[in-house]
Amino acid sequence: MSNKHLSTDAYKGVRDFYPEDAAIQQYIFSTWAKTAESFGFERYDASILEPSDLYKAKGAENEEMVNEQTYTFTDRGDREVTLRPEMTPTVARMVAGRARALSFPLRWYSIPNCFRYERMQRGRLREFWQLNCDIFGTTDHTADVEMIALAYQILIDFGATPDMFEIRVNDRRLMNRLYIALGVPEETIPAITNLNDRRDKIDDQSYRTELKKILGGNGLLVEEIIMMLDKSDEQTDVVIALSELGITNVVFDKSLARGFDYYTGTVFEVRDTSPDNNRALLGGGRYDNLTGLFGGDPIPGIGFGMGDVTMRDFLETHKLLPENLQKTTSTVVAIPADSTFNLEAHKAAKVIRDSGISVTTDIGTKKLGKKISDASDKGAEYIIVVGEDEVSSQSFSLKNLSTGEETSGPINKIIESL
Repeated sequence: MSNKHLSTDAYKGVRDFYPEDAAIQQYIFSTWAKTAESFGFERYDASILEPSDLYKAKGAENEEMVNEQTYTFTDRGDREVTLRPEMTPTVARMVAGRARALSFPLRWYSIPNCFRYERMQRGRLREFWQLNCDIFGTTDHTADVEMIALAYQILIDFGATPDMFEIRVNDRRLMNRLYIALGVPEETIPAITNLNDRRDKIDDQSYRTELKKILGGNGLLVEEIIMMLDKSDEQTDVVIALSELGITNVVFDKSLARGFDYYTGTVFEVRDTSPDNNRALLGGGRYDNLTGLFGGDPIPGIGFGMGDVTMRDFLETHKLLPENLQKTTSTVVAIPADSTFNLEAHKAAKVIRDSGISVTTDIGTKKLGKKISDASDKGAEYIIVVGEDEVSSQSFSLKNLSTGEETSGPINKIIESL
């Protein structure tokens, strides 16, 4: 048998959540949920396992993700299964499955665990959680406005100010019309869209070279496309409506593409304006044909996804994380005077807990004074010390850690004062 020790490292690209990290994650999740529900969104969920066909269907995903970034395996029943790389195909499947029974428009949100085998970089890991919000059942542009307003409000609810982020908006249908008006062959538009998705990540010459290749060497058309993309005097109904809502940190960006093939109309992205974290925080768009993959009439939808890794980076960059998130959930800490009174402290804690009050016990080996300061640091409101005098008299002292005020008496009296 080998004496080699197992590594304490996590699998590459995933995270361990120690209590301080779990506290931050919980803060992010709870703020996401609270804001989504304030807009009337209902929570749903699904398994992380999906049939691989869901992502291979034409129009369901981009090829790079399917071919290079999914965790896919064959199960014991010889079925090909994929750990979901994102949630939109799943929610489209769920909505299509109950289309006749659901009442539209739907407002649904979820915080799924997702997996992508991709190159790791700042804000991007192989396992992540993602807030997904979607509206199904309406093509009205005000649904697009509502989705972007929700994304805006989420960042505001984390304490951000509008100057900390920028909302970029485009429209796939409008772009198709503009390309065709320039004489761009219709069959090349998807390749140009995918190239535009990388435009801000490559230099200008590389962009021109790749665009020229897509257009069969037509250099004049390349320059006309670039002029059209960089001319930003147009507006859309969505951008105008957002302004009327008082959301003014919006830019109409004709280069914005969003990589998924299923987008059919409005696409949008929110970017951090800090040079220390200059990246997209969330993205989404309208997909009016995706549910049609499952048969029946297509149900229009619009949604976005926002990752927990990029969310935390944003909060840390702008110093928006609240202090002392890692607090105990207990109102009272029962502290034994020494280890011989550990069980008695548990007994007192149980009586108080049975009355509906949260209690923990500190049965560590630190000195009494240090235990009291630890209780205060973890956010407890009260302490009870359990020692020889308390056990023999069955009279306890409850100390309020913020005021220093003490209440003494039998345990029933302590519970009443709590």
